[in-house]
Amino acid sequence: MNYKTDVAIAGGGLAGMVCALELLNNGKKVILLDRAEEQRLGGLAKESFGGMFFVNTPLQRKTGIKDSADLALKDWHSFAEFEADATWPKRWAEKYVNECTDKVYSWLKQQGVSFFPVVHWVERGLHKPGNSVPRFHMVWGTGHGLIAELEKQLRNHKNKANLTLKFKHKVTDITVHQNNATGVTGVNEINGELFSVEAEHIVIASGGICGSIDKVRTNWYKPWGTPPATILNGSILEADGLLHDAVDRQHGNITNLDKCWHYAAGVNHPRPHFPNHGISLVPPKSALWVKYTGERFSVPLITAFDTRFLVEEICKQEKKYSWQILNMKIALKELAASGAESNIAIRDKKLFSFLKTILFGNKALVNDFITNCKDFVVADSIEELVKKMNSLTGENNVNLALLKDAVQAYDNTIDRGQALHNDEQLRRIAHIRQYKGDRVRTCKFQKINDKKALPLIAIREHILTRKTLGGIQTDLNCRVLTKEQHPINGLYAIGEAAGFGGGGIHGLRSLEGTFLGTCVLTGREAAYTISGTNCHK
Repeated sequence: MNYKTDVAIAGGGLAGMVCALELLNNGKKVILLDRAEEQRLGGLAKESFGGMFFVNTPLQRKTGIKDSADLALKDWHSFAEFEADATWPKRWAEKYVNECTDKVYSWLKQQGVSFFPVVHWVERGLHKPGNSVPRFHMVWGTGHGLIAELEKQLRNHKNKANLTLKFKHKVTDITVHQNNATGVTGVNEINGELFSVEAEHIVIASGGICGSIDKVRTNWYKPWGTPPATILNGSILEADGLLHDAVDRQHGNITNLDKCWHYAAGVNHPRPHFPNHGISLVPPKSALWVKYTGERFSVPLITAFDTRFLVEEICKQEKKYSWQILNMKIALKELAASGAESNIAIRDKKLFSFLKTILFGNKALVNDFITNCKDFVVADSIEELVKKMNSLTGENNVNLALLKDAVQAYDNTIDRGQALHNDEQLRRIAHIRQYKGDRVRTCKFQKINDKKALPLIAIREHILTRKTLGGIQTDLNCRVLTKEQHPINGLYAIGEAAGFGGGGIHGLRSLEGTFLGTCVLTGREAAYTISGTNCHK
C-alpha cells in the first residue's frame, strides 16, 4: 500500500498527537502512523500520572509560590550537570523554562485540560539543588485525561478530513535521498502487508528505548557497573529504539542513550500486560529503605529529593535490588503508585473518592498490591517477615540481625522525641511535612515495629525503566542533525525520540514533570517549523 501526504508522523504518543493537531490548524495533510492498537492512542503519556513542570504559573502565584525562569533554569542546570559540549540540550532547556507556561500550560488549558489545585514538590535535590519551589502540576484526569482531551480535539477538528490515522502500522525505515527525507516504509502488522508513505516532511515521534530491556542493557550507564539481574519494564513495548536505528543509518546523530530515567521502586505489575511488566511505586517516605541484605543504606534513601541518587545507590550493591520495610499504617497513609491505572479517582475525576483516600487511606490499592503483587510480603513480627523475604527470593540474603538493628535504631530515635531526632530521614520527613501539599500524605514520625500499626510489610523493589533522556539530536526547530551538525532536510524528531529536545534536554537528571511538557513543546515547534509560521501561545 502506498500513501502520499504533506506530513507523515511516526508515532501516536503525546508529541505526535500535538504535532498533528497543530499541523491541522495550519491546513496540512497528515498521516499519523502508530504501532499500537487504536485504543492505545497516546502511548506512554496516556498511562502516566500526568504531572507537568511549569514555571511561575497563575496556580503557583495563587498559592503563594514565588518562581521565575531564572531560578528554574539555575535548578535545571544544577540537576542536569550538562557536559561542556551539550550545546543543543542547553538551548532546549533554556527554551523550555522560558516558554513552558505560555506555550504548554496555557495552550493545554485552551484545549480543555485542567490541573489539580495543589502544586506538588518533587526532586527537591539532595546533594545538589533541585526544584527550589514546587512546580509539579497534576493534570486532573491524569495522563489518561490529557490524551482524551487532545484526541477529542483531533477527531473533531474542522480539518479532520486532512488527517489519516493508521494503527498497527510499524515504521521500519526512513527514505532519504541527497540529504532530503522523502518518506517512510514499514509493515501493517494486522495483515503483514508492506506500506510506504511519500511525504514532504517526516516527523519521528516514536518514543525512546526503555521498552527494550536488551537495548537498555546495551546502553547501560557505565559508572553504574553491570546492569541489574532483573530490570522491570515500566515503558511500553513499542519504545524499542527501532527508528533511532533508522535515523542512525541515515547518518543522523544519536546521543546520550546511556542516560535514562529509571525508577528505584519498581515492582512486578499485579496484572502484567506483557512479560517483565513493572509498575513504579511512589515510595512511602516513612518506610525504612534497606539493602538486599536488610542493612540500612549509609545515606537514608527517601523519595522526593533525587530519583537518580536512589538508583545510583542501589546499583552500588552486589545484587542491585532493595527492600522497603513499613507497616499497614504507613502503607495506608503513604503508599501510592505512578500512572493513571493506579490512580482511578484522579483519572476518572471523582473528587469525593480522591478526598476519601486522602482522609482514610487508599485501602483498595494497598490490598490489591498485598494480594496480587508477588513483591509484597506481610508478617506480624520481624522474624517472620525476614523468613518470608528470604523465601520470596529463594536465597538467605536478608540478615535478621541487620534488619532488626536498623528498625530498632530508627524506632528508638523516634521515641526520643523530635528535638532529639538525629536521623537524616526524620529530618527530611520534618522538612516534607512543612509543605501542605505533602503533609496530608506523610505520617508524623511513625515507628516501623509498632504493635498498633501491624502487620509489617516488606516490599522487594527492582530498578524499573521509564524514559530515555537521550535520543535523536535536533536543533531548536526540531530538525534532525547529522553527526556533522547539519540538518537533514524534511526530517524532524520530537518528544522522547529526540531526548525531549536536542538529544538530551535533561542532561543526567530530570526535575520531573518535564517529560510531558517537552513533548507538547517539541510537537508544537515541529509543526510550526513545517508550516513556516511561529509557535503562537
